[in-house]
Parts: sequence; C-alpha cells; structure tokens
Amino acid sequence: MLAAFAGGLLLNVMPCVFPILSLKAIHLARAGGDGHAARREALAYTAGVVLAVLALGAVMLALRAAGNEIGWAFQLQEPATVVLLLALVAAITANLAGMFEFTLPVRVEAGGGGAFMTGLLAAVAATPCTAPFMAAAMGAALLLPLAGALAIFAGLGLGLALPFLLLAYVPALRSRLPRPGTWMGRLQKILAIPMFLTALGLAWLLGQQRGVAGMTIGLGAALILALLLWWLGTRQHRGKGGGLVAGLAALALLAGAATALPSTAPAVAANSAASVAFAVGKLDALRAANKPVFLYFTADWCLTCKANEAAAIDREDVRAAFAKAGVTVMVGDWTSADPAITRFLESQGRSGVPLYLWYAPGKDAVVLPQLLTPATLTGLVR
Repeated sequence: MLAAFAGGLLLNVMPCVFPILSLKAIHLARAGGDGHAARREALAYTAGVVLAVLALGAVMLALRAAGNEIGWAFQLQEPATVVLLLALVAAITANLAGMFEFTLPVRVEAGGGGAFMTGLLAAVAATPCTAPFMAAAMGAALLLPLAGALAIFAGLGLGLALPFLLLAYVPALRSRLPRPGTWMGRLQKILAIPMFLTALGLAWLLGQQRGVAGMTIGLGAALILALLLWWLGTRQHRGKGGGLVAGLAALALLAGAATALPSTAPAVAANSAASVAFAVGKLDALRAANKPVFLYFTADWCLTCKANEAAAIDREDVRAAFAKAGVTVMVGDWTSADPAITRFLESQGRSGVPLYLWYAPGKDAVVLPQLLTPATLTGLVR
C-alpha cells in the first residue's frame, strides 16, 4: 500500500496530471484564505480521485475473475479507449488555452461538485502514465483478497490526491501561494502545452496500435472536437448557450471515430538483430544453454518504459557491453493485450510494466530497479 501511495504521489509530476493539479492550486489561490472552503474542495477532489481509481481497480479484478488475462492499465490496450482519452486530453488542452469555458451549475460548484469532477478527471488523465513503484504494488493487489486489493488501489488514489490535501490542510503552504492576478491566465495557457504533448503521445500510440489509419482517425476526431469547442467558446463570449448541442455532437463524433478504427493492428516489422521477441520457450532454451539474458517488458503507452529505453537501454555503450558479453536482449511488448506476457508477469508477482529481469548464466532471475541507468546495465556484465 505504501508503494502504491508513493506511485500515486509521483503521478502528480507526470505531464498528463501536473496541469490539473496546478489548476486546483490556482483555484485555491483565487479563493484566498478561506480555510473551510479549501478543505471542502480538497475532500471532494480526493473523493473523486479515490472513487475513480477504486472503480478502475474493481473493473480489472472483476474481468480477471471472469477469466480475462489482463493487468493494470489494460484499458490502454484498447484503441477505442485511447481515442476517448485523446479526445478528453484535446478538450482539456482547448480549455486551458482559453478556447472555451467548462461551467457547472452554481449549486453543484458550491457543493464541491466541481472539485469532485476534477478529481475524477485527474485519475482518468493519469491512466496513460505509470510511475515507479506502481508495478509491484499492482501485482501485489492481484494476490490479495478483495479488501486488501481495494486498499492498495485506495492508497494509489490517496497518493495522487495528497498535494492538494496538503495545500488545503496546511495553512502555511496555502499562504505561500501567489496572490490572484493576471499571471493566472498566462499560467493556465502555459499549462496547455504539456496537455498538448500528452495528446500527441496518445495519437502516436494509436499509430502503434492501428497504424497510420488509426492515427489519422484519432487526430481527425481531436481536430473536429477542437473546432466544435471553439464554436462553443465564441457563443459563450457572446453570452449564448450551446453546451448541450456541443456535448451531443462530441458524443456522436467519438462514437463514430471509435467505430471507424481498423479492427487489426498493422504488420510488425521484424525484430532488430540486437533483440528478440519474448517467448517462454526461447527464454528456457537460452537459460538451458547458460546464456546471459536481459529480459524486459514494455509498452508504448508506458512513459516510464520509454524513458528507460531512451536513457539506458537503447544506448550504444550498453549495446556494445551486452554484445561483448554475449547477452541476449529479449523484449516483451505489452502495448496490445498478450495473454502469454500477462501470465509471465503474474508469475513474477506483477500486473503491469515496466519489468526488467537479468538472468546470469545458471542463475535465477534478478529483478532490476524500475528506473535504469546505463551504469546499472553495463555493471551486469563486468
């Protein structure tokens, strides 16, 4: 539970979550020193975050109980879900950029409904991100009774909500927030940039899952949605409505985009000479021959995985050290659902990626840290 809590806390600095947290901080600064209102908002926000994470965990556990071989972040293996997330992030980007305003009835906003919905949004926006510590915690959740598993998911949600709770319940922190001013509008527009980059990442993921056609459909839907929200914003500036029409049109657009996605993934290029695709039989054969093996599991939607690959794995000095020592690099790609990979991850006590394993000749696997450096990998063969 502590590992899940730490992973949730680290999610706050991910590009898809940080802007939402910053917006809540701006909201607190705008509200001034009203501690009662701040605490009410914080509790509503936390309730939204924890409820969303618990719901996602409960769905995963229910699907597994029904016989499905899935793990944490399973929803990102479905291209239709990625399209919905892409549209959501595009809408958040448009809102931060000032293209339109999302408003709730005054009674709902005053009762904490806005903060609750922001908490739900933060948890949903966090799904493309996987922070360190989370993989082991989510794997443990699969081995526990229902109450213990849900406690781990709740720990993840509490970690995600902690910064806002601290701002609300520690007056000394809240007093350090800048006073309201024109800087708020500028900062809000700046925060649109990481959300835009997250949208680009989701579009790229669609391309990995369903090729150029899938990426084009996703980007086209996001562009049309942005134009629709721009139209709504122009009406809002003139004091007119249109939210219901825009909402219905957006739902129809997303349903059409999800339906139009190609049903099959694009052909996968052959593995490079530097690595081989994961297969249990191949791994067993290499170990029987006393060959050193570096096995890692990744996914295109896993930011931690991609950061490790760029910073440590796909480096010339690491490849040279592995080649000199005769190390076989084996890659398990979990971008799309793969029951064989899911079963292997479970055998290692994990339900998600990344996972890095080192098999020295004649020895059992050593689990490597979730944050890698070139020195960590080259040190394996020294």
